[in-house]
Amino acid sequence: IYCTSRASQGHHCYKRIMSSTNVKRGKIILFGDSITQMSFSAADCGWGAWIADRYQRRADVLNRGFSGYNSDWFLKFAATDEGKTDLFDHDNVKIVTVFFGANDASDLELNPRHHVPLERYISNMKEIASLARGNFGEDVNIIFIAPPPVCHDARLRFQKDKYKDKATGKLERTLELSGQYAKALTEVAKELELPCLDVWTKMQDSSSSTKPWQEYLSDGLHLSAAGNKFVGEALIDLIDDLLPELAVTPCTYTGNINSSSRSSISMRRIAPWHDEIDHSNPEKSFRNLSLE
Repeated sequence: IYCTSRASQGHHCYKRIMSSTNVKRGKIILFGDSITQMSFSAADCGWGAWIADRYQRRADVLNRGFSGYNSDWFLKFAATDEGKTDLFDHDNVKIVTVFFGANDASDLELNPRHHVPLERYISNMKEIASLARGNFGEDVNIIFIAPPPVCHDARLRFQKDKYKDKATGKLERTLELSGQYAKALTEVAKELELPCLDVWTKMQDSSSSTKPWQEYLSDGLHLSAAGNKFVGEALIDLIDDLLPELAVTPCTYTGNINSSSRSSISMRRIAPWHDEIDHSNPEKSFRNLSLE
């Protein structure tokens, strides 16, 4: 089963849920380039921070984004001892996001440093998914995220602001190229039967956004605060729809996620919520958490 937008998802769900009684806090790992590395940005309301906020007390969100990397370089790092430890030496991993393509889709002639041929990008995405399954288990939930669109005017302004008189006035990244890699990733996800958040398409879909899509980008490529909010909310919606057992439902009345009024089928909370503790006999609330 495969879908790239909520409109086409219907009532289908991906059933790669890990059934476990492990009381350890779960983990969500974010693989990607600078758009992922900067996803914890406080100034720009990073999309990774949105995920960490939703999974308070249920999962630690580990940022494994590498600024300037393409999928080739990520795999080179993954093959090293340091990379194996940093990327894969984790247990109880529930979700892995894979967000590459913004650098891979660079123009071959204008930016050969970052360019990865489309066919190799496709192969790399499959290899990263295979590595995630091999290290975290066949039941780990992998979510592909397609690269965002590129705003030409903003890229040229950024180029001139950064390089001044040395600016070439040529686009080393384009909307067309990023679209090719986004489309290829959605096809990979369909082949592997994995969910894919197609940011390139969804961001430009006026029915999915409340702003002109160009405002979701800070420099024509990276996400602005509005763009991070867009991606964060879209990713949470995807999890809610396609991986419902991993979803966290806020309180219906208050929207809070820090008390017993919130719920999740399989993402167990750590320690009793404050409103579950009997202040006259607090030991009772913690008794079952200790090993005899």
